[in-house]
Amino acid sequence: MPTTEITNRFRKFRKESYPKFRSLFERLATEGQAPDALVISCCDSRVSPSQLLSAQPGDLFVLRNVANMVPPFAPDSAHHGTASAIEYAVRFLKIRHVVIMGHAGCGGIEALLDDHEDIREGSDFLHQWVSLGAAAKAKVLDTKENCSRAEQLRALEEANIEFGLQNLLSYPWLKERVDAGGLTLHGLRFDIAHAAMTEFSPETGAFKAVE
Repeated sequence: MPTTEITNRFRKFRKESYPKFRSLFERLATEGQAPDALVISCCDSRVSPSQLLSAQPGDLFVLRNVANMVPPFAPDSAHHGTASAIEYAVRFLKIRHVVIMGHAGCGGIEALLDDHEDIREGSDFLHQWVSLGAAAKAKVLDTKENCSRAEQLRALEEANIEFGLQNLLSYPWLKERVDAGGLTLHGLRFDIAHAAMTEFSPETGAFKAVE
């Protein structure tokens, strides 16, 4: 995408959208941010959390990475971009909801399921990153061994969200907020083609349609 197209997109925002939200932007600049929710979403260009959740500027603290993965709590001297964003949202912004939003047709999930040699051998970071979903993959291969690839992919997209929610609870200060009733966790999967959303139910262990 040429630079002129990028800057033209900003000019369009400045001309058409900004006037509608001028007072909101001015207030946010003065008062700072106080988002209600952290959304952990995939980087996929087809999935926009702010658009899908009808959010205005300042509503959501959005963390995007490949395949909306949540690493378990593992404090050490390494660089933890995802964990640091979770910590900032929970401990400092005091958000009240954490949403993991996966989606259909996720390339990261395909890479995890298929374990292609070109990704395993040809990437510096991707193969190691998606290996965070190893437990979810093992569950799917155990329970969906005789299913079609499409069924396995959907099951893995869902399992990755479920295991991500479990990993969130490995962060002690996050679990403390959940146990105290000050923080609620949510798991969503977006079907791009049909603009349909399903939500994980901890009570049933299954995803149900958001009507």
